[in-house]
Amino acid sequence: MTFSLTARCEITGAFGMVVSSSSTAVAARCAFARAGVGAVATQNITDPRIGPRGLDLLETGLPARTVLERIVESTEHIAYRQIALIDSQGGTAAYSGANTLGTYASAEGRGCVAAGNMLAGEGVVAAMVDAFESRSGRSFGKRLIRSLQAGLAAGGEAGPVHSAGLLIQAEVSWPVADLRVDYSDTPIADLTALWELWKPDMDSYVTRALDPSKAPSYGVPGDP
Repeated sequence: MTFSLTARCEITGAFGMVVSSSSTAVAARCAFARAGVGAVATQNITDPRIGPRGLDLLETGLPARTVLERIVESTEHIAYRQIALIDSQGGTAAYSGANTLGTYASAEGRGCVAAGNMLAGEGVVAAMVDAFESRSGRSFGKRLIRSLQAGLAAGGEAGPVHSAGLLIQAEVSWPVADLRVDYSDTPIADLTALWELWKPDMDSYVTRALDPSKAPSYGVPGDP
């Protein structure tokens, strides 16, 4: 029902995730990240509790693979879950339980990990990793979007997708990007357009939050 890529920007240290699914509002349940700590994707028959729990374990300094082992060893119904995570150093790990739906796979790359279930083919996740790696040094958000587009181009889900999301967690405690298309016939195209609208203003919203006096304008009618 889902394909995703979770990653760390090698330049800024930001964490991010993109995800798409045939289900409604996928990003609300599956995407979790914390500044300076890492990111967790929890999907398939989703248990959203795994996201914060994984981040808490990562925050203790444990590497991604050890965190995953602890989650797998101690989580009820783990056979139904698919998990991918990345730690503060860019280390990755992935797990697909025995009851993961349909064709499923995961792939790890340099500072990224992709996972999916109910896929059109196992090559979907490898295509996502390749797309992310091939754009090293460019805009982190754009690299995430391109990886989602590559997954769709490689076949995506076995059926049509209807929701998508992009999450980026940078230096501040809140997400600098938390974009969601909760239901659409073209969710990845819609998410791409939403990113292009958000990208020019993303840093400005951080400035306005931290010190409004340094913001040249607030971008609203009547603001000089």
